[in-house]
Order: sequence, then structure tokens, then C-alpha cells
Amino acid sequence: MIPESLYIAIVLILIVVVFIAFVRETLPPDVVAMLAFGVLVVTGILSSKEALSVFSNAGPIAVGAMFVLSAAIERTGLIDRFGRIVIRNATFSPVLVLVAFLGIVMFLSAFINNTPVVVILTPVAVLLARSMKIAPSRLLIPLSYASIFGGATTLIGTSTNLLIAGLVNESGLPPISMFEFTLPGVIMGIVGVAYLAIFGRWLLPDRTVTNVDTLERHFVTEFIVPKDSKLIGKSLANAGLSGDRGVTFLDLIRDGLSLRFGLEPITLQAGDRVVVRSNASDVMGLRESNEISTGTEESEVKKVESHATTMMEGVVAPQSRLRGYLVSDLNFRRLFGVYIVAIYRQGSQLKGGFDKIVLMPGDTLLLEGPADGLRRLFERRALVNLTDPTDAPFRRDKAPIAATAVILVMGLAAFNILPIEILALVAAALVVATRCLTAEEAYEAVQWPVLMLIFGMLAVGMAMEKTGAAALIVQHLAVFAEGLGPVFVVALIYLITSILTEVVSNNASAVLLTPIAIRLAEQMSVNPRPFIMAVLFAASASFATPIGYQTNTFVYGVGGYKFSDFVRIGLPLNVINWLLGTTLIVWFWPF
Repeated sequence: MIPESLYIAIVLILIVVVFIAFVRETLPPDVVAMLAFGVLVVTGILSSKEALSVFSNAGPIAVGAMFVLSAAIERTGLIDRFGRIVIRNATFSPVLVLVAFLGIVMFLSAFINNTPVVVILTPVAVLLARSMKIAPSRLLIPLSYASIFGGATTLIGTSTNLLIAGLVNESGLPPISMFEFTLPGVIMGIVGVAYLAIFGRWLLPDRTVTNVDTLERHFVTEFIVPKDSKLIGKSLANAGLSGDRGVTFLDLIRDGLSLRFGLEPITLQAGDRVVVRSNASDVMGLRESNEISTGTEESEVKKVESHATTMMEGVVAPQSRLRGYLVSDLNFRRLFGVYIVAIYRQGSQLKGGFDKIVLMPGDTLLLEGPADGLRRLFERRALVNLTDPTDAPFRRDKAPIAATAVILVMGLAAFNILPIEILALVAAALVVATRCLTAEEAYEAVQWPVLMLIFGMLAVGMAMEKTGAAALIVQHLAVFAEGLGPVFVVALIYLITSILTEVVSNNASAVLLTPIAIRLAEQMSVNPRPFIMAVLFAASASFATPIGYQTNTFVYGVGGYKFSDFVRIGLPLNVINWLLGTTLIVWFWPF
């Protein structure tokens, strides 16, 4: 058994290791957090009962229920309806359209988890940019930032707010109310939108990504190799269907299995189905060639199927069921007749050999296939359709129910009728019972990696408190802050939280720093509220990197941005929020 005298050292080392793992991204953050959970139990720092008690924390329960409510708002078409209002008015001044668009995003994100808001409105932003004849990259970073502004205005705006509220309740302090920080949050949001509208023309980049409107319409044609074909034993390169004839080989299907990820060394066998892509004239040329004559028993290659195809772009959403899958395991061809032509990640095109690529949120897939197959694929909602945001079937007749459920949660929570986690759970059950969502969709809406990350980090926070590691950190901070005054300490907490949020998860930063902020205020014998609010605002104010917040990561790949784009426009915004946020916090919550 490990001596208790080493517990503090083990916890501090574990925190450093967890932070390094978060930054290196060798393992998903939720896996890292749960491994830390396991270390704390195995070493005896936390007993089994103590470790399991984190799963009864009210914060993650409220977060999970709000994921379901956000999905109900999304599936009933409310977010989409707001987006179309902006598109219909896109003929006005670009600056006014930008301000109106960001205002709508802020409003929605104040009451709905901001990740689905950004996911749903990203195709709207792309379509809006094209109608305004500007690069989508000029709208996608503002879209993400505006969702962050809006999320910092109400208790249910982000999972981080709910998590901090749960930690505050556990500490025995007065609970954070629904609209307690709305006014300072709105002020910060207005300043942020003004910054983007005024300086965006110089700081926002023009990045180009695949524009399907410029791609030529192609045909996919499928042939089968008969038993007596002279092509048997030949490679595709030597089969007389060379690339200089305008033909691109997409797939070779043998015994029902796709061999598309290794076509070069394969020699043709009887019964092989060869799938090629070509434009209309080259398809006709293939049919008229001497090497391929269709519709006769004597033909060397018998035509099986030919159909017109289109190209569309789809993006892997943060909560998509495709994340973590190998491209070779997707089976799009078998399920939908759709092929992946190219993959884009963080502005870079990944071409040949991408069968071994593991899909990540924000990856952009260039897809080709029949219109019906593409429609069915997007209806599965594993990918966000960037080309046409109208394909998803919404349950618009259920929209009043979903909206009423969210309004009731806010209203009843604001008057402390019931705890917000109870209200959110009941409302989540209501939207499922009334078919705003199916039960399957509700379970899929819960972002389990986020919850596992929170549970793991709650265990780390509990260990910090139990072993005295938190008290040790507070003592050193108090010595450092001695003589500075509480205003400077609030500014320091805001700065530390903001920096941590840029390099690790916002939820992880909130879990670790909220108890420290409370203890530090108690050590200084001042009101802990401004210290808590410094963590709350800073934990969601991630603008300078694409990895600090899910919505930033999502638009990073979609917009074809460079890492430096976020630094250039986001770092000044971080500084503005730090100075303005500190000023507003000490004004609204006196010591």
C-alpha cells in the first residue's frame, strides 16, 4: 500500500501527466481522464465509494439532459429556421448580415448547447458566404466565436456553466441562478461581435476549400468481367482502360468485398466488378470502344450498371458516430452506393492511401454517388451536409413542444421551483415521449466522451481536496497574491483559466480551478463569487487556438484554416475579454 505521505505528490504528478496527455492528444481526453480515475482508485487515494460518488454529481446529470434538449431543438428544425431567416436577407450590407447572423447565433447558444448550433448553422454559413461571394472562412470563425459569446450568458448555455454550478452547490455556497451573469455576458458578447465586424475584414483569412459547384458532373459505371474475358490475369493498368482515356478507377469488388484500397497490384479475375468514374462523353466512348462492347455475350467486359452521380461535401460532426472509424470500415459503397473521393483535415488534402485514416471531428469528406444514396447518407446524420442544408428531415410540427420544454426549464429554474438537473431530466423525457426525438436519437445525442471527461476530472478534483493538494496550491497562490488585492487575483484566475482552456478541455479547466478559486477567496476572507465568475467566463472564452473548444475544432477543418488564423484573430479577443471580463466581474459582484 502506498504511504499517505506520498498522496499529495502522486496527485500533483498525475495532474501534470494528464495535462501533458491532453496537449499531446495521443489518447482522447475522456480516456485520459478515466485512466486518471483508475490510478486514483488503484493507489488507494480514493476509496471505491468515494470514486463512484462522482457519478452522482448533479452537474454532469444536467449536462447530459441538456444534450437531449438541444438535440430536440435541432431535430424539430428551430435552428434551421433561424438560419434561413439570415439567408433570405443576405442581399443587405455584408457587415449588417454578419452582425445579424452572429446575433442569432448568440441568442440560440444562450439556451441551447452551442455545439449543435454551430453544426446546424455551418452549412447555412457556407451557403450565406457563397451568396455574398466571400470565402466561407470569413464566416465560420465568427460563427464559432458567437456561439461561445452566447453560451456565456445563461446557466444552460454551455456544459461548463452547468458543471461549475454543480461544484458551487457541492461547496455549500448559494447556487448560481439561471440569469445571474446574463447582463455582463451580453455586454462581453456585444463587444466581441463589434470586434469581429470592425476588424474581421483585416484579420479573417480567405481560405479556399473544395467548392462542389465548380466540379464537373461525372458518371459512375460498373462492369463485370465474364469467365471468357481476355482481361483475366491482367492488372487494371494493362486492361486497356488507361487514365489518359478520362477514366478513374474507383473500386474493384470481388466476392462482395471491396478491394479499392490496393488496386494497383491486383490482377482481374472472372466475376470481378470494376467501378470507374468518367464524364458523360468518356462513358459513351467506353461503350463504343473495341475493348469494351456492352450488351453482347461476346463482349470482353459486360456492362452492369451506369448512373449519373454528383459530388457533395460532408463534415464529421463533434458528436458523429463516425468519429474514430477507419475510412476502410465505413461501407458507404455497400450501404449507399457512395464513394469517398478525398478527405480534408485542418486545411490539408489527404489523397491516396486514406483507407487507414481515422476520422476526427471536423474532417471534411468529398463524396460522390447517386443523389438518392447521398440523401440517405445525410439523413443518418453522421455527416453534416455542406452542399445543401435542406436534406435533413425535420419534425417541424413538434417544434412548439421542444421550445416549450426549454422555456419551462429556464423559467422554473430561474424561480428555483426545482433543481435544474431535475427539470432538465423531466424535460428530456418529455421531448422523447412526444416524439420530438426517438429514444435512439436521445441516447445518441448525449456526448458520452464529454461526460466521461467530466467524471474523470471530478475524481481528480476530489483527490486534490482529500489529499491537501488543492490547499497546497492555494497557499502558494495566496503568498504570490499577497499585497496585490482581490481585483488582481480575480484577473490572475481569469488569465490562468483562459490559458488552460486554450490547451486542454474547458470542462477540465473548470473542474480543477473552481475549487481552488473558492478556497483562495476563503483564504483572503473575501466574497468567492467574483472568483467563481472569473473561472466561469474564462473557461468558455477560448478564441486563440482551434483545440480549446469543440466548435473551434469543428470549423477549423471545415473552413480550411491554419492554426495561425485563430491566433491572429483570437488572441486580441482573449485579451479584450480578459480586461473587460475582469472589470465587469468586480463591478457586478463586489468583494
